[in-house]
Amino acid sequence: MKSSHTPLKKNLKTLFDNKETYLGYENEEVITWCNGCGNYQIQNALKRALTLEGIKPHNILYCFDIGCNGNGSDKIGGYTLHSLHGRVISSAAGACLANPALTVIASGGDGGTMSEGINHLIHAVRSDYPMVFILHNNHNYGLTTGQASATTPKGFPMNGSPDGVFIEPMNPSEFVLNLNPSFVARSFSGDVKHMTYVLREALNHNGFAFVEILQVCPTYNKATPQQWYWDRIKYTDDMKNYRADNLKKAKKIVEDFEKNIYLGVLYQDKKRKNFLERLPNRKGIKTTPVEEVKHYSITSLLKEFE
Repeated sequence: MKSSHTPLKKNLKTLFDNKETYLGYENEEVITWCNGCGNYQIQNALKRALTLEGIKPHNILYCFDIGCNGNGSDKIGGYTLHSLHGRVISSAAGACLANPALTVIASGGDGGTMSEGINHLIHAVRSDYPMVFILHNNHNYGLTTGQASATTPKGFPMNGSPDGVFIEPMNPSEFVLNLNPSFVARSFSGDVKHMTYVLREALNHNGFAFVEILQVCPTYNKATPQQWYWDRIKYTDDMKNYRADNLKKAKKIVEDFEKNIYLGVLYQDKKRKNFLERLPNRKGIKTTPVEEVKHYSITSLLKEFE
């Protein structure tokens, strides 16, 4: 099945035209993900999106949570930060507020995001921090060998739940859409072209861009393999008269996760101001907080320890 979407009309240069930028994201670190892991394609799509948007590696800060997604922190060019489990959003929020000139991209799994770190997700959406957040949703705690997470399908046995998960799973995109967000998108790790498109849209959003990527985990999650997704995936761009500015419609189409799983930019509010733009004490200020940090001599202090 091929992806179906409307490509961005700006920045139409190809990857070949921007090969120097693309190669800046490559390095010689050995990748340790399992064969067939969706992280390979996700990182590939991210490199493509950044390259096509003309964003250089030295202008990026990646913030990684603990988990399989975090194993990619040294496999891509740019500045990286590894946070505590479930705390990646708060780390990234601090960075993007301190230096809005940086492109800040945070990544977290369904475990760290929808369980340990769900409070940070809620307030990031509420505050509308100017950053991109990628939720790697493979429906389990992959790095710790397949325990059930908050998104694991009901009834399926996992490590730690040998009799099957008996609690209804959370639907991340549906959850975030009910928090009055400014940007929610969803894609699939098996479709690099579509992920590239969605990530480019997220990179151009002025606020908190939530991107859920449904991801295969061939080692521990046998409930939702690659073909399971392809049998259910639909694209919002194939829907007649679908508008991404209709929050009510977006909530409606993400309710179903059994027969029709819609991918695309589900909702976007292009008129809303982000957190920094709404701060009363930042009105009229052109400098960034990091530019306003003053330097003080600590010579006298050091002399006290001589």
